[in-house]
Amino acid sequence: MEKVRIDKYLWAIRIFKTRSLAADNCFKGKVTCNNVQVKSSYIVKKGDTYHIKIHKEYSKIIEVVDLVDKRGGYEAMKPFYIDHSPPYKPLHSEPSAFYSPAPSREKGTGRPTKKDRRNLDGTDMF
Repeated sequence: MEKVRIDKYLWAIRIFKTRSLAADNCFKGKVTCNNVQVKSSYIVKKGDTYHIKIHKEYSKIIEVVDLVDKRGGYEAMKPFYIDHSPPYKPLHSEPSAFYSPAPSREKGTGRPTKKDRRNLDGTDMF
């Protein structure tokens, strides 16, 4: 294999789910080689290092070991690149919108009345 486009390479090594996503990210300037933004038609060379911005907090840094243009399984694609990315750690964690802790009540007080429920929910009108 002599020449492979960057969008096809990133799709083949499973960085992006589709080739059009890889091309879109190149167009948006999220893929760089030596601090220069590359187009989706950029030809990949062995030994190049690419910085791919995945989202605000995280980017992948990959080094090309060998060229590939056919997509394969994750384990089959590992020999074609070296991942120099730091492990992903979110900068901040947001509380889940689907979980709220149950309000605490003293044991043995029985079922809450309507007034107690309003006080627990914080919707006391008066």
